[in-house]
Amino acid sequence: MNKEIQELVNKGEMLPLMEEFYTIQGEGFHKGTAAYFIRVGGCDVGCHWCDVKESWNANLHPPTETKKIVESAKKYSDTIVITGGEPLTWDMTTITSLLKAEGMQVHIETSGAYKLTGTWDWICLSPKKLKLPTKEVYENANELKVIVYNNDDFRFAEEQAEKVNKDCILYLQPEWSKRDKVVPEIVDYVMANPKWKVSLQTHKYLNIP
Repeated sequence: MNKEIQELVNKGEMLPLMEEFYTIQGEGFHKGTAAYFIRVGGCDVGCHWCDVKESWNANLHPPTETKKIVESAKKYSDTIVITGGEPLTWDMTTITSLLKAEGMQVHIETSGAYKLTGTWDWICLSPKKLKLPTKEVYENANELKVIVYNNDDFRFAEEQAEKVNKDCILYLQPEWSKRDKVVPEIVDYVMANPKWKVSLQTHKYLNIP
């Protein structure tokens, strides 16, 4: 990547675009909602069960003008979800400003591990043990979505719930490959601790992206 392009990426005027697609939001509070997803490359959080590991290396994904990304997005939906990778690896100020100027509802799915940039209508925080969220992301999260891979994740979920704001909606979501084992455990846990809700990856059951 040449120096000029690198500077544009650093400013958020270009982003390493992995993919963009129009589909149904499958998870969390907005499940069932039509949304346009913008997946940016780059993540060093390194979850071993990540189902989009090809997003980790930002150098594999071409720097794309942010304006062009927005032009594509506005053709499809007024709900935009920016995901990754870890989108907060990059400055989200430009892309969210452009999307908001088009009247879009702008959501982010993030581990919260980096500085919160951008203007968001909805922040889905999915914290990871290897690199915990920043204080600002905890304070601004609209939903907390903890992935349950093993029993220790219930302990981790309670720790994270203590750090978010009082209006944040709390979700436990089974890691897909472990769903047969952990779904019954999550159901029992939510019934015993009803401040939590169950989130499922419904898009995988629907066999859509």
